[in-house]
Amino acid sequence: METEKNGASPSGVDGEWKPTPIEMTHPEAVDPEAIRLFREPAWRLRMTIEGDRSYLKVKIVRAAPLSQPDKYICFLDAKDEVICMVDDMQDIREDCRPLVHEELEQRYLTARVVRVISVRTEFGVSYWDVETDRGRREFVAKDVAENVQWLGERRLMIVDVDGNRFEVAGLDALDKRSAGLVELVL
Repeated sequence: METEKNGASPSGVDGEWKPTPIEMTHPEAVDPEAIRLFREPAWRLRMTIEGDRSYLKVKIVRAAPLSQPDKYICFLDAKDEVICMVDDMQDIREDCRPLVHEELEQRYLTARVVRVISVRTEFGVSYWDVETDRGRREFVAKDVAENVQWLGERRLMIVDVDGNRFEVAGLDALDKRSAGLVELVL
């Protein structure tokens, strides 16, 4: 066995074997038509790039989820490293698009606020009780300056402490009391 100056083997101290990490390199460019998506088992999304390689666990995310939800779709491996990015949803094979939509819907589930029942703020934390298109919800948002994004002049997105997203489609669309409560917190 080969030893270094201090008597240890190259792979470990005092002859102890240590595995060499395998580095995964992803393809430089991927033709969106070469991407095949499937579920195996039914709860795990997998991907094959035809003529190249397969991935046993894949996540799909948006690079610009608020401003361009159908553009710049990223495919991530099990370590959350980017495998590839597709510039436009329409570039993805038609038979794979339903899986992409399904994954993105799960990841970016957004409740639309239709009425604010109550909201209070204590020490930079706001406690919301709202009626949404998915029913009544209570949530907590820390640091409103960081967790509220204006998506336009009157439209905003609130992200709660659990990462859930609540969209206020327009302050004008809310009743006067609800709009006043939102403006009070912001």
